[in-house]
Amino acid sequence: MPLLPLAHLLCPIDQSELQQDGNTWRCQNNHCFDIAKQGYVNLLPVQNKKSLDPGDSKEMIAARRDFLNSGVYQPIAIALANTVATLCQGRKQLGVLDAGCGEGYYLNAVSESLIQNEVALCATGLDISKWAVRSCKIRNPKLNGLVASNRQIPLPDHSQDIVLCTFGFPVFEEFKRVLKPGGHIVMADPGPEHLIELRSQIYDTVRRNPPADISAALGEGWQLSDSINVQFTSAPLSAEQFEHLLVMTPHLYRASREGRERAAKLQNIAISGDVLIRVISNSH
Repeated sequence: MPLLPLAHLLCPIDQSELQQDGNTWRCQNNHCFDIAKQGYVNLLPVQNKKSLDPGDSKEMIAARRDFLNSGVYQPIAIALANTVATLCQGRKQLGVLDAGCGEGYYLNAVSESLIQNEVALCATGLDISKWAVRSCKIRNPKLNGLVASNRQIPLPDHSQDIVLCTFGFPVFEEFKRVLKPGGHIVMADPGPEHLIELRSQIYDTVRRNPPADISAALGEGWQLSDSINVQFTSAPLSAEQFEHLLVMTPHLYRASREGRERAAKLQNIAISGDVLIRVISNSH
């Protein structure tokens, strides 16, 4: 089954419906948003930007792409794909939004799994970083790409069946708005042992924090319906893989100079993956 293009978008300026006209999306008030040559549309108004180039940088996205392509995090991608496939069993048409898609690795894995099950799928990657969305479109040109914020998702109410949020920044009210009745939020967050080998080198004191709090998402018909621990040990990583891993995570920018120097010497060491996948479901 083919991946489907987006049929409906909302204007980020006045929230009216956008209509596609050739290579432009236009609303009734004549706000226009061009489709980039890479196939994505930028719906992040200048007034909503906190910097000239918000989100992950070109270098961070390139490092993440190279690291993920090496397969180290494949157990996470497989677990996410299996989780979504189970939630959507028997469905023949689906809308899936990856809110904070990065360079598209996880959305592509989920999409490939669903398409194998003969699902007509509209899969959309959204990120505040234009470099992320560009990379997502390069990974799979059939994925829809939106440069936008999770605080103002330019999709209509009740238009999505699944919202993915993988190592991201959830905005639960917006997620709930765009989800259909019976929809699901699927989150993946680092557990206390995630990348412990790298963090032990970077920081003098390692904090084993629990996964992100989701209490703000629960109640009013929403509940935690599933929780899956994904734990694995990688093959020994090369120095290049450790460099990519460091650049693609916030740890590089939080570490002291000494910590970065220690991390730069790492090679031929396995790392621990510890990720919690949680499904928050609307019972209505």
